Amino acid sequence: MRLSDVTLREGDQLPGREFTAEQKVECARALDGLGLDFLQPGFPATGEKDQQVLSELAGTTDADVVGLARALEEDVDAVVDTEVEVVELFVSVSERHLDHLLGMAREEMLDMLASAVDYAHDRGATVHVTLADAFRTEQAHVLEVAETIADVPSLTLADTVGARTPASVRDYLDVLSTDLDLGGVGVHFHDDLGCATANALAAYEAGVGKVDVSVAGLGERAGNSPLEEVVVACAVDHDDDLGVETADLVPTCRTVLETLGESWDDRKAVLGRTVGEHESSIHTTAMLTDPATMEPYAPDRFGGERHLVFGAGTGESGARKLLERAGVSTSEERVTAYREALADRGPLGLDGALALATERFGEE
Repeated sequence: MRLSDVTLREGDQLPGREFTAEQKVECARALDGLGLDFLQPGFPATGEKDQQVLSELAGTTDADVVGLARALEEDVDAVVDTEVEVVELFVSVSERHLDHLLGMAREEMLDMLASAVDYAHDRGATVHVTLADAFRTEQAHVLEVAETIADVPSLTLADTVGARTPASVRDYLDVLSTDLDLGGVGVHFHDDLGCATANALAAYEAGVGKVDVSVAGLGERAGNSPLEEVVVACAVDHDDDLGVETADLVPTCRTVLETLGESWDDRKAVLGRTVGEHESSIHTTAMLTDPATMEPYAPDRFGGERHLVFGAGTGESGARKLLERAGVSTSEERVTAYREALADRGPLGLDGALALATERFGEE
């Protein structure tokens, strides 16, 4: 499954956000270093800033740079003129969106999309298409679009309002796969029900060829499928790193968020500090021997950190193991004295706890 990063376009659409062109370019280059397949940093028809960003990135990244466009000639021109690799046309396909967003019949929408695809091809562009609100649209209508634009290599289905769960995603794609090669299908999920990562994994297991992701899920409303969560979940559960430089994943995501002035919670999956932090005596004692006892993956595999914390709650077994690791003999009296020292000086990380053992008893 290929990864298309939408952090810089989706995040910029959040209320109160206005990333600068410099921020977008810097972050796009950082994300490109991860080995992603596509970067979608902007929507050029919205103005000069995104036109500048796409023009500056065009031809300078390993990833294909994607410019978003409505199915209108002027939008296509705005993308093509930046000389990026892909024009991503989007159009609404559900009955509700046709009625209340586009105000047109389905046949009119199909004609408009086909004309825009032809126009983009005439301008020499590689064209991808995203169908807004696709997961609330009958599969027959999606197939109708696919037949209308059969020469488009990538058709992305968007869960625009975040209304789907893994079960409904699987069911939807299963029906669709009877008549459509899911290898040429992409997916775009929102996290309104807290299912964006799980939905992306359901689509992965169904065989889709591409997924839209964003750093820390940054995007409209509750956000999108988080890049770091999708990559780590696929690597851990399916032994598939999706072509990403995994050791750089966490540092790069944190750098992007810092560059954009975005914060993240200490408990944020994959990125948060407490994800790799352990203080319970039962946990830390076991992890001194085998860290995998209480971890789904080694944090440094993805560029994260492990923090074992020792202090008043450290039990006899944990204190004994720390003394042994510090090269100190473990008489009952020393274990008791060391636990008292930990309670007095803690909480301490592993290095600090070992240093305390050496300081208190010396190496033997």
